[in-house]
Amino acid sequence: MHKQKTILSLTILLCSFFAQAQKSEILAPTPPMGWNSWNTFQTNIDENLVKQTADLFVSTGMKDAGYTYIVLDDGWMTMERDATTGDLVADPKKFPHGMKALSDYVHSKGLKFGLYNCAGTKTCAGYPGTRGYEYQDARLYASWDIDYLKFDWCNSEGQNAKESYMTMSKALKKTGRPIVFSLCEWGTNQPWLWGKEAGQLWRTTGDIGNIFERDYTNDGGWHPNGVMTIVDLQDTLYKYAGPGYWNDPDMLEVGNGMTQTEDRLHFSMWCMFAAPL
Repeated sequence: MHKQKTILSLTILLCSFFAQAQKSEILAPTPPMGWNSWNTFQTNIDENLVKQTADLFVSTGMKDAGYTYIVLDDGWMTMERDATTGDLVADPKKFPHGMKALSDYVHSKGLKFGLYNCAGTKTCAGYPGTRGYEYQDARLYASWDIDYLKFDWCNSEGQNAKESYMTMSKALKKTGRPIVFSLCEWGTNQPWLWGKEAGQLWRTTGDIGNIFERDYTNDGGWHPNGVMTIVDLQDTLYKYAGPGYWNDPDMLEVGNGMTQTEDRLHFSMWCMFAAPL
């Protein structure tokens, strides 16, 4: 009897230990590295593009170098949610086999798969946002075996940034699936001060463009940031980053129109920032 109690106690202790280890799992011990569709393709994305990219990651050695995430940005869904269930719907023309099949394909290559949505009522390109659907959308992503969620900040007028991102964070955690949460909040509400509570990386600036150093003369409208503008905005943020939590100065524009020298400096600076690549 005493022996049985001892075994039972040890079993309970081990279960408690493993539960705590799982709870404290670091989802992004190093800055996430991979591919995002937006800077080159915007909403012109489809199933074949994702599969070809995954194949190239393997055949060119990118996977072996640590580039593991394939992330679809804005434009993967239809313009309306399902009228019956309220679920997001993958565009059947772009993704005829659906997101679960695409996720399975990416995983079969030893890679991880991510999607995009927005904290507001609509995404930046006008597709359905997540506002009011956080737990439903999180369950859907988990059912598709999604590994990464980029969460933008368009059409979020009147929302509190920290509360909005914490709500989605709780929804993702409730699914029980480990999903890296990228807070694409543009740095407007200083997410480096509270982002660790919600996710694994947070944008520190507005959007980047394929511009090394912008000439602001007679520039009267909205514009993306040049590389050096973003560099200048990182000088005090290093202390907020570390294993599991990262400053994100936005995606690389390497190979997207700048000179080779500019690309090299851009890439080197992002490495020095310990930024996601």
